[in-house]
Amino acid sequence: MTTKSFIVIIFVLIVSTVFAQAQDKFTLSGIITDASTNETLIGVNIIFPDEQTGTNTNEYGFYSITLPKGEYTLSVSYLGYKPVQEIIVLDADKNMNYKLNASSESLDEIVITRDVERLNIRKPQMSMNALSINTIKQMPVVLGEVDVIKSITLLPGVTNAGEGASGFNVRGGAVDQNLILLDEATIFNSSHLFGFFSVFNPDAIKDIKLYKGGIPAKYGGRVSSVLDIYQKDGNSNKFQMNGGIGIVSSRLLVEGPIKKEVGSFLLAGRSSYAHLFLPLFDLDSKAYFYDLNTKLSYRLDDKNSIFLSGYFGRDVFNISDSFENTYGNTVVNFRWNHLFSDKLFSNFSAIYSDYFYGLNLNFVEFNWDSGISNFNLKYDLKNYISTDFKLEYGINSIYYKFNPGDIKPSTATSGINPFKLTDKYAFENAIYIDAEHQVTNKLALSYGLRLSTFLRLGQDQLNQYENDNPIEFNEQLQIYEKAVPIGSSSFRRSEVLKSFMNFEPRLSLAYQLNDYSSVKGSYNRMSQYLHLLSNTNSPTPLDIWTPSGTFVKPQILDQVAIGYFRSFNNNAYSLEVESFYKKIKNRIDYVDGADLIANNAIEQIILNGRSRAYGLEVLFRKNEGRFTGWLSYTLSKSEQQTEGRTPEEIGINNGDWYYTPYDKTHDISLTGNYELNKRWNFSSNFIFTTGQPSTFPNGQYEYNGIIVPNFEARNSSRLPAYNRLDLAATYNPKPNSAKRWKGEWVFSIYNVYNRRNAASITFGQNRSTGVNEATRLAIFGIIPSVSYNFKF
Repeated sequence: MTTKSFIVIIFVLIVSTVFAQAQDKFTLSGIITDASTNETLIGVNIIFPDEQTGTNTNEYGFYSITLPKGEYTLSVSYLGYKPVQEIIVLDADKNMNYKLNASSESLDEIVITRDVERLNIRKPQMSMNALSINTIKQMPVVLGEVDVIKSITLLPGVTNAGEGASGFNVRGGAVDQNLILLDEATIFNSSHLFGFFSVFNPDAIKDIKLYKGGIPAKYGGRVSSVLDIYQKDGNSNKFQMNGGIGIVSSRLLVEGPIKKEVGSFLLAGRSSYAHLFLPLFDLDSKAYFYDLNTKLSYRLDDKNSIFLSGYFGRDVFNISDSFENTYGNTVVNFRWNHLFSDKLFSNFSAIYSDYFYGLNLNFVEFNWDSGISNFNLKYDLKNYISTDFKLEYGINSIYYKFNPGDIKPSTATSGINPFKLTDKYAFENAIYIDAEHQVTNKLALSYGLRLSTFLRLGQDQLNQYENDNPIEFNEQLQIYEKAVPIGSSSFRRSEVLKSFMNFEPRLSLAYQLNDYSSVKGSYNRMSQYLHLLSNTNSPTPLDIWTPSGTFVKPQILDQVAIGYFRSFNNNAYSLEVESFYKKIKNRIDYVDGADLIANNAIEQIILNGRSRAYGLEVLFRKNEGRFTGWLSYTLSKSEQQTEGRTPEEIGINNGDWYYTPYDKTHDISLTGNYELNKRWNFSSNFIFTTGQPSTFPNGQYEYNGIIVPNFEARNSSRLPAYNRLDLAATYNPKPNSAKRWKGEWVFSIYNVYNRRNAASITFGQNRSTGVNEATRLAIFGIIPSVSYNFKF
């Protein structure tokens, strides 16, 4: 189907549906909040049982549903809260807000619900997983630090490069192909301490959703996944604090009203302190992180609310006085919610996001700074046209500044000359429309279109090459070499060096076989204009983001998925089986021996290739009872290919397909939670994955007295299989206490049977014996930990 045909079909469907709506209908709308904190609740079910119809609240707790005039039984339900049921007479448009009371006291009032994790048979959304913060907090963790990123790797189709590795990989995609949003702001690096912890403070998080496929049209800019995270708004009823004390880090959250039931503030901080004990071992080094989450929320009137949220995080790694590394994210976001009517909800966002990387090398007397920053304006609207038809549409414009690197001498006697890599600038714009359409009682559709454009703006210096070819192939040596620039040009910032435009259609459908099962399918095309320059298996903070332009093309994804979904025993159990296939063109690849550090002409070492991934995902959940949890299994394959540009060129890996570093043939996760009683709760994780692809030497030769290894084809070997068992126990000493202070102890053991999983294997020659040796590096063995969580 061509893009033009898809646009025509969407237009016809929308117009015919809008004109088909009857005029004698009325709308019920409002906002649903937690009664104790006034925190808005996401995904609350508003159901009319007799009519077998309903809706749920959006990211800001707003709902809207239109029905014919009449008398109805209304049910408002959210797991963990007491349901509300009443008779309403709908003879005019009505605004009805509801405050739900928690069904039982808990240390985590807002986030105890697991409704977000339940399978919805009727909705066309597929390839989406959600985890409640309460579920994440119950999982066993390394060093006692709750980790959002590591938790989602227990879901099907999600892996990472191993222990101590940054980021995560979705359906065989790279780390840079994931769009990570915190209150709609882009997070460019999701890890603390080089991957040991994530940047997300679990105390400040309200909602987490991971989209792996069938991605709605409002999202764009990445080709593998979207991780959408929303922070809590803060308690507008009363002042309260909660936090935790662990063996390597502690956290504290403070929230309360600015004006009761109208405005609130939230302030949450975390810091690690293990480095404070290093002097006891005569170690003059430091490695720690800290971060701060803030949010102000204020309801101006019944139709307008404003939010100001921010995040600031830093990592510091220091070796004596000779080396210091500092990096982290900064995010500020202003949002304005406005209700044009009971059917039209809007949100305007103005966002600043920055990622900074600094390196102070005192022993050679110079400093290195690099980073990426952007300014983002978004305006999104959601139109609840009828019970069976909703439209979502909006615009988005992002201005980027890329700082690839800036070297400055740190002392007056330094022998280093100042050197600045050329800054790069770009504009990314998009307009989208998305429809959610209940066509019949059994068939539901979600279809939309995103039009994205990318403008690479002028820069101070741009190399010019003969035949616009920055990389040449040496036929005699059968290697790629850097082309010599024939000149360079400078451009004004307002000039456009290169422009791209892409249509990105999206389509999802669900066909309900019966009350407890359905089949779903989806197709989506997505474009990615930013690329992370990294030739390591796990990205490091030193890796540089670069925009598409004259020599680097945008990545284009096409993905299809089909699945079978079934709930058992009134959703007490659920089964999700999905099969997917995706292909990406213009995936950058690096020539052998590529040097990325301080390279001002990155186009000289990369080629445009393609990648593909396909597989089967199974997720079986037990949602109710004292024992809950899930079994996740993924069978998949992820490959990359870069052929020669001419018949004479060999390409990379001789032009053959090879496994990407993120390929994991088998990935099994078993997660369980058992509530023994009100005092004790137990949980466990078991993980097994196929070993990560690697490239090992298969021989050697001697040249001028130097032993030179000869390597096999790319990623044709693997590390040993990875497996690990974790256990945790949570003890609440006074579960029925009426005191404001509530506390609990969390005991956990990471890697119970002390499996030494290989993070890497390196090869070298023993200087004493002259024998070649393989060295296996393992990050973690068994790690017990204890932490204390409190609230008052």
